[in-house]
Amino acid sequence: MKLLRQSLSSPYFTSLATVALLIVMFAMGSFAYTGFFSLQVVLNLLIDNAFLLVIAIGMTFVILSGGIDLSVGSVLALTTMISAYLLQSWHWPPLLVIACVLLIGSAFGALMGALIHFFKLQAFIVTLAGMFLARGLCYLISINSITIDQPLYVTLSQARIDIFGAFVSPSVVIAVLMLALAIYIAHYTRFGRAVYAIGGNEQSALLMGLAVGRTKVMVYAFSGFCAALSGVLFSFYMLSGYGLHAQGTELDAIAAVVIGGTLLTGGYGYVAGTLTGVLILGLIQTLIAFDGTLSSWWTKIVIGVLLFVFCMAQRLMSLGAAGSGSATPAMPATPATTAA
Repeated sequence: MKLLRQSLSSPYFTSLATVALLIVMFAMGSFAYTGFFSLQVVLNLLIDNAFLLVIAIGMTFVILSGGIDLSVGSVLALTTMISAYLLQSWHWPPLLVIACVLLIGSAFGALMGALIHFFKLQAFIVTLAGMFLARGLCYLISINSITIDQPLYVTLSQARIDIFGAFVSPSVVIAVLMLALAIYIAHYTRFGRAVYAIGGNEQSALLMGLAVGRTKVMVYAFSGFCAALSGVLFSFYMLSGYGLHAQGTELDAIAAVVIGGTLLTGGYGYVAGTLTGVLILGLIQTLIAFDGTLSSWWTKIVIGVLLFVFCMAQRLMSLGAAGSGSATPAMPATPATTAA
């Protein structure tokens, strides 16, 4: 029991458990299905889920700060609609369109962050309102799907980057670069340290003299930016804008973050763990596709079971940490934390 308690209080417990689960699932698929054990299958997980990885990165920062953002899927859909309309109807240059939608996503997130902090509103309610607002705005632009045939978007959609005999799309490169940037921000900057501190205890963060309001607004602005960037990648993937795009994606992002080891109560987690969570969600879908006899709804069932398991693991971690004399599992020291 003592060994189990020590394991549960370890800051690496959920991260290692997630990686172990990913390896076991891939090994099971490799033994069960011919052709599953290949580099291209792994890269396909990234190709199909590059947009989800980016949107989950923003969600990770929000959850680390102790909040939640239910608007990201709708912001993604709104981004595809605005992009398609500006490209097809107004014929704006594609780079200007991308810059415009990223700015809109960031501003949308910052506005919700300001409402949450300065008016002391619940993040759940504010972002739920943002979800309905962004989804509704999609249908003000068009109730139908808008096809994107702009040459740059088509080129990026069809481009392939060779890697050891396999390939990835440009969207994967963008998503991986975004992940690397997010890891640096979270673990090696003052902003990242402030996010962890606010998620751990907002009142203590105020007493420490941290800029809590500014940090919370920036967190939601970053989440909005990630949702808009995810919308750009989704536009490359689907070559269309549609109000029904990405329904429920906000829940998939939350699931990926939780499975990746970030506590829903905030203050603890790893951005890199979100990548593992996204890969597990993608691997579940791939296993079901390789099987060919199971309904796609089994994906939701398995994800639901995993969420129950990881929520229980998080609760046990909290109890294990309490038993060892600390309120939450201790984060390992980083240059950002030791520089304080």
